[in-house]
Amino acid sequence: MAPVLCIGALPFLFISHAHAGESRWLDDYNAPVGLTYGAKATLQTAYLWRGLYCGGANIQASANVGYGGLYADVWWNIGVTDWSFRTFEPEVDVTIGFARWGLDVSLLYVHCFDRKYFDFTNHPDGGNSLEVRASYTVSSKLPLRFLWATRVAASDGYVNMAGDTIRAWSSYAELSYEHHFAYGLSLYGALGITPWRSRYTHFQRGFAFQLVEIRLRKDWTLSPHCGMMLQGQLCLNPSAIAADRSSVKWHPKDPFNQSINANIGVGVYLK
Repeated sequence: MAPVLCIGALPFLFISHAHAGESRWLDDYNAPVGLTYGAKATLQTAYLWRGLYCGGANIQASANVGYGGLYADVWWNIGVTDWSFRTFEPEVDVTIGFARWGLDVSLLYVHCFDRKYFDFTNHPDGGNSLEVRASYTVSSKLPLRFLWATRVAASDGYVNMAGDTIRAWSSYAELSYEHHFAYGLSLYGALGITPWRSRYTHFQRGFAFQLVEIRLRKDWTLSPHCGMMLQGQLCLNPSAIAADRSSVKWHPKDPFNQSINANIGVGVYLK
């Protein structure tokens, strides 16, 4: 926690010691002006999320609108459950939040279409979910990002020896960094953990390293307000490897138990 607080304080130290007219490096946050909006759509070979395989080939799309730091985002996933192509699990997520000075605080509502909209039953196989998230990005010149997310309602329970359903308060913390090269190339890396017994480890153990991710992306500018991207993604789940007590697993017929996953996506976006 101490290193996080020290790094997070750096922008304010730079502000206090910078002279008028000097070129600043960390405190480069731009105040949101007027109405902002955007949209994007991506065709992918897999649905990967926080070290977990959540589905096969899919189309994911989102639209967002904001004003003065306040924003709302709607995200859709329409895809197959796995490569058998027999079942589909559409999902929609709605986020409301506030972003300013590198800080982003939001509330996320996740709805799967095989459940009722207002079903918040705390059961391993039921209910929708609500998640509170907070992240901090140092600056655009040092895009080091810290994320903490905790599920506060709905499907987040496990059954104890007495037969009672216990709320897990499933939480996830992540440190990520994205570096931009010339010609629209960027490289993204992330490390993620779950601090205690949670849905990320299927409620089987406590603290665990959940994610090691590398993502390579290429962007093309089609117009001042439109672009196209192609990206490749590789995810390793150290927690799954430790639980299996074996080497990295790749099971195309049982992807939900894989400890390594890959994804290729192509998309377009408006900005």
